Amino acid sequence: LKPVTVEWWHITTTDPGKAVFQGIADAYMAAHPNVKINITILENEAFKTKLSTAMQSGQVPDLFQSWGGGTMQAQVDAGMLKDITSDVASWATKDTINEGALKIYQINGKQYGIPWDMGMIGVWYNKALFTKAGITAPPATWDDFLADVTKLKTAGITPLAIAGKDMWPSMHLWTYLTLRIGGGDALAQMVKSGNWNTPACTAAGDEVVKLNALNPYQDGFKAATYDMEAAAVGNAKAAMEVMGQWAPTVQAADSTTKKGIGTDLGWFPFPTVANGKGAATDGVGGGNGIAVGKNASPEAIDFLKFFNSQYNANKINSSNIGMSPIIGTEATVTDVNLQAVLAGRAKATFMQLYLDQATSPAMGTAINEATIALFDGASTPAKVCQAITDAAKAQ
Repeated sequence: LKPVTVEWWHITTTDPGKAVFQGIADAYMAAHPNVKINITILENEAFKTKLSTAMQSGQVPDLFQSWGGGTMQAQVDAGMLKDITSDVASWATKDTINEGALKIYQINGKQYGIPWDMGMIGVWYNKALFTKAGITAPPATWDDFLADVTKLKTAGITPLAIAGKDMWPSMHLWTYLTLRIGGGDALAQMVKSGNWNTPACTAAGDEVVKLNALNPYQDGFKAATYDMEAAAVGNAKAAMEVMGQWAPTVQAADSTTKKGIGTDLGWFPFPTVANGKGAATDGVGGGNGIAVGKNASPEAIDFLKFFNSQYNANKINSSNIGMSPIIGTEATVTDVNLQAVLAGRAKATFMQLYLDQATSPAMGTAINEATIALFDGASTPAKVCQAITDAAKAQ
């Protein structure tokens, strides 16, 4: 067998992830002595810069970190990725890998990468504060959610922490309202066409206005960073935040005790909206994957298959590096709250990638800026939809 080198760039700079990834590569090389896997580890922003430079010169690593979405679309358009649809057809199916996660690495129905981590945004809440406010169960509908916000306010509790300065956390809340009202197909169409002047977009804004009217956010929210939002929940100063699967870790790290609220923390899926077209199980989420460069060898794709084996997926879960989308590995995620996120993810037949990843970087900024203005009371539902549409036209 002739010697083959596989270039793999990833951004897992710290242990345990760094060591686990090295171990997976070592195990593969031990079983395939003719293959050398060359690993380049880069910090997130440095990775983006170096990859962009490499692509401009027409050179691209065989395997590299990817979030799918708008960036992957641009890489496909530039001819930098390999269509691996037929190569992975035997092992990357909706029966073996979470369907929503798999689709994030498809462009026009063709597969260009494989996910290794997939989470879902939901509502993190303080069970003790809910009890104090007389709330017996998490709200399943948006109307119940608004009623619970009022109950929390009446009990002297800040209902919801958001990060006005960092913008993106509240953008996810607005995305969910758009998804619940319009449904997955409608939201996907808005992302694709760039036309956000739709009934679902405006109606989502109307619901934010209803939420604003209850004055639900923490004092000083307009100037708050995400760390300040997480601290508000971690210090039991706010009852809820809409956030991804990393929330418990950040809440604990940013809390005064460095422990967060412990067993008082719970998770529930984003509520449904009355008469909305979106399924209660539709999700907004994202994670990490590996994209395949245009000149990747069959060995590189075979390593990708090995990387996504049940054995390695279980290792990723048990090391808390990520939440593997490989079906059958759920039991190795042991955290109770992450199990709740996983259960939500398992039910999702439609998963919208975070809008600031699903679109181009410029569009992501435009969406974040347009939506935070709505939460700040500085814009209107119609203006938000128009601003995002204008940004899409300017692309």
